[in-house]
Amino acid sequence: MNPELPLEWVSLNGWLLLTRLGEAQVLLPAMLAALLWLAWSQRATPMAFGWLAGTGAVAMLTTASKVAFFGFAVGYAPLDFTGISGHAMFAAAVLPVLAVVCTGVAATRGRILAACGGYALAALIAYSRFKVNAHSASEALSGLLLGSLASAWAMRGWHRPVARPPLWLALGLLLWMTSLPLSAPPSLTHDWVVRLSLAVSDRTVPYSRWRMHRDHRLLKLRRALDTAGWAPPSSARAQGQVN
Repeated sequence: MNPELPLEWVSLNGWLLLTRLGEAQVLLPAMLAALLWLAWSQRATPMAFGWLAGTGAVAMLTTASKVAFFGFAVGYAPLDFTGISGHAMFAAAVLPVLAVVCTGVAATRGRILAACGGYALAALIAYSRFKVNAHSASEALSGLLLGSLASAWAMRGWHRPVARPPLWLALGLLLWMTSLPLSAPPSLTHDWVVRLSLAVSDRTVPYSRWRMHRDHRLLKLRRALDTAGWAPPSSARAQGQVN
């Protein structure tokens, strides 16, 4: 038996477990709990609104990129891009702010370290999307950058320390984030996006990655033949005219 196979199995399952931390069904309830706490502590209401608005905006942009591909064949084959990674986007938009809220540190340096920890975990989740073959590097990176913009924008005015949350809230969120990836059913967000794409387009089946690369290769071949001045035989042209 190849000793490397068990290691590969452990590694793959580790990435599969980590990648689930980027699911909307895991992150959005945790975000909602933190938002309610921020709104309840009166001075943090603007922060809560900025976080909600920024995350909502990038979520809509991410969904639009997927609908554009599945429903209207809008992708970019040279970068293997079919749409922004939702896992990477949500991880980068939620985790840094969640880390700052849950730690409730007063010092500016401490808040920066907490946010950096959130960004580091989001980067690992984005990388996991590539490792489990769910997304290309360009899709994972675009999601990471987009979500990071949302969380950075939400935290831009956090000059004053956020009130420290009660211990039960922090422990509850920690338990939620660590246990749900192990027990939650598979996420259905991808299926919902595909259904939406078909509903707003005239397609009966969604556009796919392999079709994008096939069409790109055919387009390159056609352009190469046109550049070389190749034309189909006269009999083929005549038959095409008749048909």
